[in-house]
Amino acid sequence: MSSTSQKHKDFVAEPMGEKPVMALAGIGEVLGKRLEEKGFDKAYVVLGQFLVLKKDEELFRDWLKDTCGANAKQQGDCYGCLKEWCDAFL
Repeated sequence: MSSTSQKHKDFVAEPMGEKPVMALAGIGEVLGKRLEEKGFDKAYVVLGQFLVLKKDEELFRDWLKDTCGANAKQQGDCYGCLKEWCDAFL
């Protein structure tokens, strides 16, 4: 397993609350703006899509690529972040 970023560690360390979408690992300013433009302005809205896709890695990665143009690393970072958060808090 690859090492996780500080952003990932910070995100999974506490409840999500009203964190912006850019708080998710793998989602920077450019992807964050693209997601916001499509209505995914908060991390919990992306979490909702993650759950609708039944936490399926392939489906979520494809959705992220199609929705905001995330590359493979960004997709994996975001998926891993949400999966670990769910394992801790759901």
